[in-house]
Amino acid sequence: MLRRAFLATPALLAIRPTAAQDRIKAVATFSILGNLLAEVAGDRIDLAVLVGADIDAHTYQPRPTDARAVAEAKLLVSNGLGFEGWIDRLAKAAPFKGRAVVASAGVPTIAAGHSHGHSHGHGPDPHCWQDVGRARRYVANIAKGLSEADAANAAHYRERAEAFDKRLAELDAWVKAEIAKVPADKRKAITGHDSFRYFAAAYGVQFQSPRGFTTASEPSAKDVAALIRQVREQKIKALFVENMSNPNLVEQIARESGGVVGPRLYSDALSKADGPAPTYEKMMQHNVTALTAGMAKN
Repeated sequence: MLRRAFLATPALLAIRPTAAQDRIKAVATFSILGNLLAEVAGDRIDLAVLVGADIDAHTYQPRPTDARAVAEAKLLVSNGLGFEGWIDRLAKAAPFKGRAVVASAGVPTIAAGHSHGHSHGHGPDPHCWQDVGRARRYVANIAKGLSEADAANAAHYRERAEAFDKRLAELDAWVKAEIAKVPADKRKAITGHDSFRYFAAAYGVQFQSPRGFTTASEPSAKDVAALIRQVREQKIKALFVENMSNPNLVEQIARESGGVVGPRLYSDALSKADGPAPTYEKMMQHNVTALTAGMAKN
């Protein structure tokens, strides 16, 4: 009896592809990518996310545990476009020998811009995921990378990616419909740093921010004064702080301009599981709901 039970075990494992030893190890650099990867992979991967919820990937300092996770991974998913300035050094030091996926590959980019008279960076803005249409390309790139790293489960990844893509197409249409409810001349908002350029281009909202596209940049007193003047002149009431940003600057602008600081927006990181933005889809829904309520007061 014992022998029969023992002999049955390999057969059971064969029909259970989710067994721990069958799951490939995959690493995502930050929480938003981690969620996109998890949505496509389901239970077929052992996922590690380096920069967790509510943490700023721009200024992140990798830890020894990150190097171990990367060294063991068969798949490494990063955003690219300089968003994780530390990832190439980490992958080399680990060393990483698996398949690397740059989620933004092939995504049309927008140049990082100038705000209030000075440049906030060179090259493309890396926050492509703020346009759901571009995030759909991320999902396709992730599905391709998963299928190449784990060919045995390629059909599973393809099916989940197609289902996810359908939801994202519906989300994209919903965002456009919600923003359209706000009169065009009221579609203006102030954010802590310049991370909504793709959202602005896709959905027709004007954003201004005192900081550039990286939270590490610091504005001058002259820049802040110019922004306060603009907020007053244009009667912009909708001011927002991102979840991983210091709120002091936006709160100062609100005090001196008569604006109102709305609910926190999620730009570069998801919330924790019990917060309002624990997934990419919920993040976009939360941001849009907060933005439209705030802009209606302009």
